[in-house]
Amino acid sequence: MAASAVNQKPIPPVQSFDPETFDLLNVPAGYTADPYPYLAALRTESPVHRNPDGTYVLTRYDDITAVYRDPATWSSDKTADFAPKFGPGAPLYEHHTTSVVFIDPPDHTCIRALFQHAFTRRALEALRPRIETLVDAHLDRFEDAGEMDVVEDFAFKLPIEVVCDMLGVPAQDRLLLRGWALAILTALEPKLTQDQLDAGNRAVTEFKTYLKDLLTHRRAHPETASETEVLTVLADAEADGQKLSETELLHQCIFMLNAGHETSTNMLSHGVHEMLRHPDQIARLRADPGLIEPMVEEVLRYQAPIQINNRRSTRATTLGGTDLPAGTTVHMIIAAANRDPDAFPDADRFDIARRPNRHLSFGLGIHICAGNALARLEGAIAFQRLFARFPNLTLKSPAKMANRLRFREIEELRVAAR
Repeated sequence: MAASAVNQKPIPPVQSFDPETFDLLNVPAGYTADPYPYLAALRTESPVHRNPDGTYVLTRYDDITAVYRDPATWSSDKTADFAPKFGPGAPLYEHHTTSVVFIDPPDHTCIRALFQHAFTRRALEALRPRIETLVDAHLDRFEDAGEMDVVEDFAFKLPIEVVCDMLGVPAQDRLLLRGWALAILTALEPKLTQDQLDAGNRAVTEFKTYLKDLLTHRRAHPETASETEVLTVLADAEADGQKLSETELLHQCIFMLNAGHETSTNMLSHGVHEMLRHPDQIARLRADPGLIEPMVEEVLRYQAPIQINNRRSTRATTLGGTDLPAGTTVHMIIAAANRDPDAFPDADRFDIARRPNRHLSFGLGIHICAGNALARLEGAIAFQRLFARFPNLTLKSPAKMANRLRFREIEELRVAAR
């Protein structure tokens, strides 16, 4: 999986870290491996931190929830932010300013209502048997081999198979879509190389062409669609008499595939890793399978799959005692909010029975992740079956972390069945 082009500078040990010098575009050398000590220092010493580029880094739970709950003041629209980054008219610019996650009401309200057709309770329950079958098949292969790379053989394959099933993507095309998805998501990292920009733009163009052809085929051969396939559902869905335009439809489908596998892949990888690092928690889950739902929530809190979100102020405002002018971009560090001791007692402890657990890994308010229930369902089924079937699961080598800031990604996690 692709690593970002984040520039890093050598600094003294974290104990000597001066939060006032923190630069999100030039993070300390040890940050991506373990960001939490740096974020704790920022949250204590500089919670509304002015980055050298004039943006602000937020690390307190209360400040970040305040931003999420005030979409009138804090816009999700990325036209101003992404124009200089991608160039107006570039395929990446079109995608990342059309996706439901990066637009404001009223457009957001309409598209969100249409998008929810893919995630009704009935639709999710229809997916449950398929998810269980997929999980069991992957675990069968693991049992036969005796070892696996959790990321490559399980955490990536399960969610991408589920979301590709939902979009009606043929099995032989799924690795192709994986490459496009990684290129498009990598473009959201704070700093990029020209090669990464070129790859992202090319991926959007090729992905759109593929989906157009797939939709044309579905229209011509509706009998080939499964009962859980949502591509044509999204194309035909209406809310208040409005339907998605072709451009909106294509970009929502791209977003659905990208977000639908990236978050879940990271959640599954980190869940296995943290449970193996905390074997007492595996014993708790095996003794009380009813802990599976809070376990999923704790994995999401403890290692937020998406670490950073962003907003831009539409008017002058005050946040955490700091006056901010209109047009200020803030970087909401979800990883820091999820470890804020004012919101989570003993916040650095991994506790699968933690309740309540109001983590921010799926966002909050009008932009809460539309697919959060699907991700939770995948996690519950996958973790329950894995740890019940392999009580002696062991870690073969240290997890290999990706050099990324926005996404908390494990690149490789090798485990053995016994």
